[in-house]
Amino acid sequence: MKLLFLSFCISVIISSALIILSTVFSKKTILDREKASPFECGFDPKNSSRIPFSIRFFLIAIIFLIFDIEISILLPLGLISNSIPPMVWIFVGSSFLFVVTLGLYYEWKESTLDWIT
Repeated sequence: MKLLFLSFCISVIISSALIILSTVFSKKTILDREKASPFECGFDPKNSSRIPFSIRFFLIAIIFLIFDIEISILLPLGLISNSIPPMVWIFVGSSFLFVVTLGLYYEWKESTLDWIT
């Protein structure tokens, strides 16, 4: 029991010493103005926050997210193929792909996918 208590005390002392040493040596004494300013993805935070934003880029990003989520929804269909009849999961997968394809066709006809207009 004394050995267990002694090893516990030694581990607490060592970990406390390491924490104290890391906080003492990690303090930065020289403050650089550039390092102290917030980083805003390469933009100067002192300028106007209203910059022109391309709505086409936003729509392409939304379409990408929809198709990315579609993959994560379709992947489990392979896992449940043994637990339900094949015609059911083929119907579910096909109907889901059909709805997503209809959405893609609509986006194509609305010319959302055309980058240059």
